[in-house]
Amino acid sequence: MDVNHQERTHNTFLIADHLVKIVFKQSKKNDMHLIRSFEPFRTDKENSSLFFQLTVDDQLPPIKEGRERIGRFDTGNGDTVVDRLADGGYQYIIKDIQGNECCLLQSNKDFSDCRCALKGNYDMRSFGLNNALMLIYAFAGSRHQTLLIHASLVRHRGYGYAFIAKSGTGKSTQVSSWLRYIADCELMNDDNPIVRINDGIPYIYGSPWSGKTPCYRQVKAPLGAITRIDRAQQNSIERLSPVEAFASFLPSCSSMKWDEDIFNNICNTVTRVVETTGIYTLHCLPDRDAAILCNKTICK
Repeated sequence: MDVNHQERTHNTFLIADHLVKIVFKQSKKNDMHLIRSFEPFRTDKENSSLFFQLTVDDQLPPIKEGRERIGRFDTGNGDTVVDRLADGGYQYIIKDIQGNECCLLQSNKDFSDCRCALKGNYDMRSFGLNNALMLIYAFAGSRHQTLLIHASLVRHRGYGYAFIAKSGTGKSTQVSSWLRYIADCELMNDDNPIVRINDGIPYIYGSPWSGKTPCYRQVKAPLGAITRIDRAQQNSIERLSPVEAFASFLPSCSSMKWDEDIFNNICNTVTRVVETTGIYTLHCLPDRDAAILCNKTICK
């Protein structure tokens, strides 16, 4: 294989200090244009251990024998069908909000080696590949004290502050208020940052996935606090007990409850975050006072 062709088909990225490789089998439809948000994470580093590899090959056939149907799950922007394979790996069919099949994904048990086939037009292929990569990253991360979380993230005076909530509840509004009213703030990610434990200390990173806000930054900060947003008629904030904190934070982490090893690993990492990080609930109006109250409380 000539060097130029290899550069086009083999791509490596450093995401939360994990090395990820994506290989495109020769295709007129599949290349890096489908995942442009990965470009800020591109690296020439090859000498560290590989977190996972995904091979994109539209000739990949579905596995029909020896599979166990786990279920069909609503991801909020489509459905994903999950089968467990005879070797302990998984097969996924990723569908978009219109019900179109966009991606067939197959993984080994620890998600270190995966393959996928894409279908449809550019938007469908981009959707399928991005969702497959998020899924792989989240579950490969379980064995490396790494969590892909649903949150909006700001960096303030060197620390990362994550805001979690159900979609539409107000986490992006709270982040916008911090950026507007709190000095020395910057947006790190607006939908799917990554938490990773390094030497017992939790850090939070930007990622190639940021929802509707194009904020794809190769950035890192010690995790300062996690705050759940709760709409209310007046502003107040409380630090949660360890049990409350665990119950509040876990639903924001991508996980698979039906895989005991993965789920236990994720729970262990969440426990470590709870042990080392303040986790709060902010009952609030979408106003300046809520942002100032939150900042003064969680940034002590």
